[in-house]
Amino acid sequence: VQLQASGGGLVQAGGSLRLSCVASGRTFSRMGWFRQAPGKEREFVAAISWSGGSTVYADSVKGRFTISRDNAKNTVYLQMNNLKPEDTAVYSCGAYTGGSYYLPYSYDSFGQGTQVTVSS
Repeated sequence: VQLQASGGGLVQAGGSLRLSCVASGRTFSRMGWFRQAPGKEREFVAAISWSGGSTVYADSVKGRFTISRDNAKNTVYLQMNNLKPEDTAVYSCGAYTGGSYYLPYSYDSFGQGTQVTVSS
């Protein structure tokens, strides 16, 4: 299984970006987005159930980010609005395998991430 994230870029504070993560191979019951800034550990951002009816967000992104998915396209999205400089990081998606939704080791196959840079 491979996960490929895309959609990152350079944006000014207050701007928006939409990230996509395409899973090749099969569809996972729950998917999550994580991010990692330079010198920091990988950080949970959001997770979504297979149906899309259950979502979980980190407190730092609640009200600004929205996770969604299209199972027909094996794709998970992360709509990011009102971006802040502290959102700058490499964003990657993971396939949930069990355990806490908030911990990186509960996910597998993070794949290559996409860089998001927010300027002030």
